This record gives sequence, structure tokens and C-alpha cells, in this order.
Amino acid sequence: MQIITHTVKRRTTKPIEIIDITDEVIAALLSSGLERGQITVISRHTTAFININEKEERLLEDMETYLKRLVPKDGNYLHNLNPVDGRHNAHSHILGLFMNSSETIPFAERKMLLGEWQSLFFIELDGPREERSIILQISGI
Repeated sequence: MQIITHTVKRRTTKPIEIIDITDEVIAALLSSGLERGQITVISRHTTAFININEKEERLLEDMETYLKRLVPKDGNYLHNLNPVDGRHNAHSHILGLFMNSSETIPFAERKMLLGEWQSLFFIELDGPREERSIILQISGI
């Protein structure tokens, strides 16, 4: 068994942004040369997350609208009284309670075993950010 670690860097441009990273993950998987195993995709941030869902433009808009309504940015949050990095981002951390920081996807014959409508997303909740890091760890044979 081999284990390969790859880092994907992304710049985000919106306060909440749902970014399809499926093609980047597929490219890393193909370049690994591994035939079967699993790939773990993890966000290295407490205000950005990984999700498997359907890529449909209107659905993605609905998701963004829902997140904004669920935990409004202008809420009265204690974290915003003395933020660690100067960002009033308590809402981003709270939204993160409902998300995954990672996903693990099996692969066979060099293809991720995602369903027909599934794509892999990086979800920014505290943008824009100059650089975000996503770690891909590919294990297999």
C-alpha cells in the first residue's frame, strides 16, 4: 500500500462560496498512479469545509441563501467581541457545526466511486481569502 499526500491551494472571492473541486481531486488521483483505495479530502480551516452534493447552479444558489439565513452574519455573537484575527466570523464557525471538515471517498480502477449526481465541494464560509489549503491523502495500491 502507498500513501500520497497532495495539497490544493485555492483563493476565494466571496463571503460564502461553494467551489467544485471534483476535477482537481480527480487529477490528483490520476497522477498518483494508484488503481484502488481511498482518498481523504480535508480542509485545513475552521471556517471552510468539504461536502459531497449535487452540482446544479440553482441548487448551489439555494444552498448559499440557506446558509446566510440559518446563521446571519450580523448576529450578536460573543466571539466577535474580541476576535483572534480581527475577523467578525462567529457566524462562519457556527455554520461549521453543521458541516464536515473532511470526506473519504473510495476509488477503483482509478475512478472515485461517487454517485451519478455527486460532486465534491470546498465551502468557504469566511471569505474572501487569499489562500486556502485542502489536503488530499490518497491511500491504495
